Amino acid sequence: MNREAIVYYLPGCPYSTRLRVALTLRRVPFRSVRFRDDEEGLPGSARSTAATSCRPRCGSATRGCRTRPRRRSPRPWPRRLDRFRKSWWHGRVTEAWWKSAVVYQIYPRSFSDSDGDGIGDLRGIEERLDYLSALGVDVLWLSPVYPSPQDDAGYDISDYQDIDPVFGTLDDFDRLLAGVHARGMKLIMDLVVNHTSDEHPWFREHRDWYWWRPPRAGMAGGEPGAEPTNWRSFFSGPTWEYDPASGEYYLHLFSRKQPDLNWENPEVRAAVHAMMRWWLDRGVDGFRMDVINMISKDPALPDGPGGDGSAHYLCGPRIHEFLQEMHREVFAGRPRKLLTVGEMPGVTTDQARLFTDPARAEVDMVFQFEHVNVDHGPSKWDLKPLDLVALKAVMNRWQSGLADVGWNSLYWNNHDQPRVASRYGDGSPLSAKALGTVLHLHRGTPYVYQGEELGMTNAPFDSIADFRDIESLNHYAEAGPDALPALRARGRDNARTPMQWDASPHAGFTTGEPWIAVNPNHKEINAVEAVADPDSVFHHYRKLIDLRHTEPCVVHGDFTLLMPDDPQVYAFTRAHDGVELLVLANLSAEPARVDVDPAWLDAEVVLATLPDERSAVLRPWESRVYRR
Repeated sequence: MNREAIVYYLPGCPYSTRLRVALTLRRVPFRSVRFRDDEEGLPGSARSTAATSCRPRCGSATRGCRTRPRRRSPRPWPRRLDRFRKSWWHGRVTEAWWKSAVVYQIYPRSFSDSDGDGIGDLRGIEERLDYLSALGVDVLWLSPVYPSPQDDAGYDISDYQDIDPVFGTLDDFDRLLAGVHARGMKLIMDLVVNHTSDEHPWFREHRDWYWWRPPRAGMAGGEPGAEPTNWRSFFSGPTWEYDPASGEYYLHLFSRKQPDLNWENPEVRAAVHAMMRWWLDRGVDGFRMDVINMISKDPALPDGPGGDGSAHYLCGPRIHEFLQEMHREVFAGRPRKLLTVGEMPGVTTDQARLFTDPARAEVDMVFQFEHVNVDHGPSKWDLKPLDLVALKAVMNRWQSGLADVGWNSLYWNNHDQPRVASRYGDGSPLSAKALGTVLHLHRGTPYVYQGEELGMTNAPFDSIADFRDIESLNHYAEAGPDALPALRARGRDNARTPMQWDASPHAGFTTGEPWIAVNPNHKEINAVEAVADPDSVFHHYRKLIDLRHTEPCVVHGDFTLLMPDDPQVYAFTRAHDGVELLVLANLSAEPARVDVDPAWLDAEVVLATLPDERSAVLRPWESRVYRR
């Protein structure tokens, strides 16, 4: 039987837009296609749309993709393409569009400052949209930009339905959102609803919306040990703050200025749902949900062993009920395709299968933490060398655990983690490329944190005066100067130094004095240099992103780990619909021999970071991707 497919690309749109008209004449593997760049044979509505409605991702002057093709066409669409036609705006042929997407996280405070006050803002982000479009990412995730006392860098929110003046206004946000959509990207907000700021009106006006408890029996409020439970806070000290006016304590798993909401109260849930609908109605495309698996707590709030109360608030008794209710009340029935990702410390693969099973309607994917816990002990400040064998075992368990149900999120970096180029690499561009290759070729949705695509590294903090993060400052207050080595290696401020745009004094981030010092290596590592260098980390990430967009095996392929016990080499295969990929990466500073089928070394080289790709020996930090 004759089996072929013809794929027509709209004029002016590179692969990264994925706005293409696919006329599938037979069901065939992706690689068995012929490509045409002309408009001949396109349905009439698609021909007319091609000339007027396609804005290249590089940001050219042509019109943005704002309209759908007309329903009536001089040449009727084949019925089997009706699903594709209906999903034209999203550029996807599958309902789960986010499986082939790449998300880019922006920490607004450190991204780009438009007004010279030393703090990044929404207009600064808007000015950099063409850069993000050129990188090829599909979704932007904004860390919190809501009004906040900034006790925890914006994760202590005092008003969920406004913009903090330091970042701009709602008009600035609307203009940014329009610019994101005009470039064919989406935007998701950070949803922080385990807790609010103690300056939120809810905390003053709705006492029963929070967790309040009297002192421990037989003790007076405010005395050491009188706290209702022995739980320890993530930010050091007890999880309870005494209120002399009422004689009771309120619960805060994080800062004392971040009281936990009591989700047992249906009024709390209704208020949160209304706020979420307000943002979606404004055009936002979804949410990243901060520590969302902590919203359900055992109402008894019992003591925990050694002060660890996590068994009573991680994935609590009503967590699935609360998330399913949220889906019904906020997301169900909306015509737009949205994204929900839940940050879930301590989540297991079995739990993640439940959270991300589409049939259960909870969240699309979760952030787990196992793979960023392999280089420390019980505390993040208890440093250990990276055990690559352990890292591979964790990643393989998550790939296997969610292979048939659910979906993985893939990340090395975010606003809470040190820079992976320094953490798991040696700080070199080659190690940044190798780590990027490994991550992006796994099955799941990759997340790129600002500057990761440049190979940004940890900062050289000299003293405690250089740090800004409450977690680091509180730990130093408890542990003293001996804590400095751990703070330098694992402190969250490593991720929060300003984005390195160019080699100017403040890296092009601001014309003023930055709120936290710029990494001195910005003279060598910056966006201007990276974009101009075809061999840079930036262009390697572009290739990785484009490969996800164009090769279905990257999105849908089975995952098989190779050489699991090798302490240097990270190797695996992906297989889908007759296509196989082999990924090889030497994550060490010494040469390493690969133990794979020799025929692979003669296969097509899709990506390689060094020449001589046919050798069975990988040089330090070398990575390759083969296809057959």
